[in-house]
Amino acid sequence: MEWAIQIDEELKSHDPSIEKELWDRHCIYKVPSCVKELNKRAYTPKMASFGPYHHGEEHLKAMEEHKHRALLYFLKRCQKPIGSVLQRMDQVVQELRNSYKPLDPIWVEDTPKFLQLMILDGCFMLEIFRVNHNINDYADNDPVFGNIYVRLNLKCDMSLLENQLPMKVLHTLLEFETGQTQEDEWLNEKIARFIYPLAFGKEPIPSFDMGVPEIGNIEPDGAEGGENMDSSYVPYFSETERPVVELREAGILFEKNQTGSLNDIYFDSHRGVLTLPTLRVDDTMESKLLNLMAFERLHPGLHPGAGNKITSYVYFMDFIIDTEKDIAILEQKGILINRLGSDKALARMFNSISKEIIVDRVDSRVVWIHLVLEDISDYCKKPWNNWRANLIQTYFRNPWATISLVAAIFLFALTTLQTVYTIAQFYDG
Repeated sequence: MEWAIQIDEELKSHDPSIEKELWDRHCIYKVPSCVKELNKRAYTPKMASFGPYHHGEEHLKAMEEHKHRALLYFLKRCQKPIGSVLQRMDQVVQELRNSYKPLDPIWVEDTPKFLQLMILDGCFMLEIFRVNHNINDYADNDPVFGNIYVRLNLKCDMSLLENQLPMKVLHTLLEFETGQTQEDEWLNEKIARFIYPLAFGKEPIPSFDMGVPEIGNIEPDGAEGGENMDSSYVPYFSETERPVVELREAGILFEKNQTGSLNDIYFDSHRGVLTLPTLRVDDTMESKLLNLMAFERLHPGLHPGAGNKITSYVYFMDFIIDTEKDIAILEQKGILINRLGSDKALARMFNSISKEIIVDRVDSRVVWIHLVLEDISDYCKKPWNNWRANLIQTYFRNPWATISLVAAIFLFALTTLQTVYTIAQFYDG
């Protein structure tokens, strides 16, 4: 058979090491249709396309003329011809193509078209960063670079998994502009200041992997982080979903952590205190979390222990959030800062983005989240904890109930003393 002969020929040249190296280069992906169908808008840019996946879509074409203007500003500032930029970018074109998985044949077969896309989108992105740093030679009334509301929407578009550029594009363009090679840390800082301007001086700078951001420094610490856990350990978990309201009724207290890390989730079983990270939620957060979870699912090259950070956080929050009553308690403790408008909308968001989440319970990277849930479950099962919680909620939630309890105890003590005194007199007589 012709097919059998073809397979034999391919087998001769098959090299697993080369295949692994090729997979390591992939870093920008298309979201699987089964995932995208749950919330298509969360993965679709609203104003501008970056890269090949959404290029040419009708609702994004209006921004193409502004990309062209950005290129002209960039070239005038660099004082170098477009030909030299094309020549340099052509030297790394295969590396740029390898960043995308999959890549439509048109971008593989038509190199000039692909290079044009990379240069136009790359210059546009750099110009947006430049304006954000107040390095601005555009007019004040510029419809894009002078409009903060447009830039805010572009920021959201840049956070989408399918709307990314390889970092190599930005590095190459910056070399032309500055005449020197820029370190990753330098470019990361520029991007981070644009995406997370409020984080500087307060929280760790977010890290970036080829244009796809992570939310904060969310590396788990210690044994709960999973990296120090014996990989042969296969735990058995029997935890059941317990919303925040039920946990509070069981005597569990809630505190916010101070690290800014989404994976700093701890439960102190001695004090009955669950410590959770603070998250500010606005209209863009749902899309950010969904895209980051999709990246974790699709990118096999993530550092061990870092491959399920966002997914683990969302999984845990869905475990303890059921209704708006749970949200209200977490808001009171400063754990959730709600900018969506209603607590019901925020509860609905956590419940919806957790659909189709699959977390391997024997994966050493995420087993720590199940250990926390198991500790919480064990705490809730102990009768003394429930009795103590019921006592506190019944008699110590307001001053009058406390006064009534103290008065009752005092009267009981007096009655007991009077009884003892009467009995003592009886025997003395």
